[in-house]
Amino acid sequence: MSFSVNTGKKDYTDWSKEQLLRRIYELESAEKVEAENDLISIDRPVSSKGKGFDYTKYTKRKIALKFAYLGWNYQGLAIQGELTELPTVEEKIMEALYKVKLIGSLEQDECEFSRCGRTDKGVSAMNQVISLTVRSKLSVEELQDEVNDVHEIDYIKTLNQSLPADIRVHSICLRPPPNFDARFSCTYRHYKYIFNGKSLDIDAMNKAASYFLGENDFRNFCKIDASKQITNFRRKILESKIERISDDNEFCVFDLKGTAFLWHQVRCMVSILLMVGQKLEEPDIVRRLLDISEFSSRPVYKMAHDIPLVLYDCGFDNEAVRWTKGPERSFDTNAIVYGLWNDYKIKSVIASYMKFFTTGGNINNDKVHVNLGDGIGQAMKKYTKLEKRNRLEDADTINAKWVKRKHAKKRDISCLE
Repeated sequence: MSFSVNTGKKDYTDWSKEQLLRRIYELESAEKVEAENDLISIDRPVSSKGKGFDYTKYTKRKIALKFAYLGWNYQGLAIQGELTELPTVEEKIMEALYKVKLIGSLEQDECEFSRCGRTDKGVSAMNQVISLTVRSKLSVEELQDEVNDVHEIDYIKTLNQSLPADIRVHSICLRPPPNFDARFSCTYRHYKYIFNGKSLDIDAMNKAASYFLGENDFRNFCKIDASKQITNFRRKILESKIERISDDNEFCVFDLKGTAFLWHQVRCMVSILLMVGQKLEEPDIVRRLLDISEFSSRPVYKMAHDIPLVLYDCGFDNEAVRWTKGPERSFDTNAIVYGLWNDYKIKSVIASYMKFFTTGGNINNDKVHVNLGDGIGQAMKKYTKLEKRNRLEDADTINAKWVKRKHAKKRDISCLE
């Protein structure tokens, strides 16, 4: 049973158990950060009364940050409204911003936080971008002239010292254009998907990838998020090709650039391309799936693995958005990143030893293993062509059902008030 009480405070009566646990986690995190703040020394106004740091006494400025992260230790980029198994990248960034007092609250709305593009659990990024309003140590008058920016807080150094090693801020724009927004000012998103191309027909995959170019309806290459009530599934692809990237030609990358993407779109696209590479489907299946008169809804298939996907870059107007690496005194991230790289390289060698000693003969040789980019795949006794598989519900039906459930829930709540 749930009901609404008008107390002027946040109403938790309609929250799920997971949402309540998530809120408790957020409050505990804020409490932890406050405690840590009492132990660190930072630049703050002198007060004869010995009072704590007063964020409101400082000027503020809008900035944009570019950062990289390895996604396999995180539940995706964006902070979520429910309890998650792993922390998100944004949780760590917000906690770091709050810890060093660059923002006055963990609430993203209060610092005008905007992200360029969401990434899912396990997915990494090299040039993710956020924009937000942060504390400045310059006066209102000093902020009017960019010559004074050399005296500004070293945001890159300050943040990197408080972030985990697998999240690194590497570039900053101290003066983004008026009305700049990391999401809406982005002109393209560039993804790379790395996979083992051994035994795959790369020429056939490239032919299939070419059908993605231009503006198409991608409803059969995504997971429909009914809560957003999306009705336009047309997206524009600027670049779509596959290249070999390792000296032994074993590893390949699917290079994909587009103006915007739907939920899980890239991993669905890769899944179909891998089927083509295994010669389970013809390259023409991509063109056919883009034709909603033939496929009005998506056939049932598994999307590709998350770990190999990287948001490689985000495009902006280079003349309007000027990126720098920060002042020369900036915290050197090279040693930390090199240490991280060295650690994973050694683990890769050890895993190679394990592969050598444990590999023996073919397993499930009588089955078809559909490549999902994870090195394991989906085992099937017999492969069924996509055109003969069951179809998911179409987008209109999924959206309508979500709206119906939402209205029913509101009616139930109204009856209890």
